[in-house]
Amino acid sequence: MDWYIAVLKKYAVFSGRARRQEYWMFTLISTVISIVLAIADAVFGTGSLIGTVYVVAVFLPSLAATVRRLHDTDRSAWWILFGLIPVVGWIVLLVFMCLDTKPEPNEYGPSPKHVQAYPTYPTY
Repeated sequence: MDWYIAVLKKYAVFSGRARRQEYWMFTLISTVISIVLAIADAVFGTGSLIGTVYVVAVFLPSLAATVRRLHDTDRSAWWILFGLIPVVGWIVLLVFMCLDTKPEPNEYGPSPKHVQAYPTYPTY
């Protein structure tokens, strides 16, 4: 759940990089929430009102996480337009989202996977 909240805190941050774990955990939790809300819509007879409100609310964070994930694989955010191509574009984006982090810093920042949270000190 921490990864989901982390993406929501970066609501519309399109700069920087996002690890695979951040992207996929957000996607997984968001999908589970969407399924639960679809069931709630069916139970309460609200059509798809609750689910639609949720999708609209998480559209920008989802888009931002996708852009940051593309940056992490050293690709421009313009690659997201491949998603407009039916089937082939979706497969290309899926492959990009599954690729590993580029370990070296790129124009979008240092690798989030290889940044040390705590400094290491030499032992004598």
